[in-house]
Amino acid sequence: MSTAAWNRFIPDSQRDAELDAVLARAQCLTLPAGLRVFMPEAPCQNYLLVADGRVRVQLLTASGREVVLYHVGAGESCVLTTACMLGAGRYPAEGITETAVTAYALSTLDFNQGLDNSPSFRRFVFGNLGQRLAEVIARMEEISFAPIDARLAGALLKLADAGGQLDITHQTLAVELGSAREVVSRHLKRFADNGWVQLGRGSIELVDRAALAELTQRA
Repeated sequence: MSTAAWNRFIPDSQRDAELDAVLARAQCLTLPAGLRVFMPEAPCQNYLLVADGRVRVQLLTASGREVVLYHVGAGESCVLTTACMLGAGRYPAEGITETAVTAYALSTLDFNQGLDNSPSFRRFVFGNLGQRLAEVIARMEEISFAPIDARLAGALLKLADAGGQLDITHQTLAVELGSAREVVSRHLKRFADNGWVQLGRGSIELVDRAALAELTQRA
């Protein structure tokens, strides 16, 4: 692919000749929504950067509950993929495309050559890894210690469109929050009884954003 396409990830002013040679060999991938990109125990074979769309990375707990670890959006890389590439390990979780995704893939050989020969690529890889790792740690702290109602309110505010509408099921919200569907449904009913949201079949409408925002301060 043309190295000009990488400007959204690594500006031309920050690249070197060694990096351009590696990036020119990257493959552009187009993936449909709902595709499992990787799964637990699978080897990591490519370093991926998401250009458009979003990937959900989630873990299946010993109790059988799905917990979302983080999302990978446009201009971002997957922290687990980077860690597996660096350690030649296997994935401990799964990644699923939430929307149609366009991504750029570097082979293991090109990834390692970039690390060996390009200072700018090393800065980019480790800079992204550090930032994403900090986000994952913050996410785990939130799941472990923040009240579920505060986290639910925050998720509703984050996921709603400009008109306050979400097309989402209670089960999907439960996975997003690392909770049980019954718990999420119970709190949503309380939100509805308080006049903060209006519940529909597979949809939620935010009625009182201010009340939900105030509740998030408990997180």
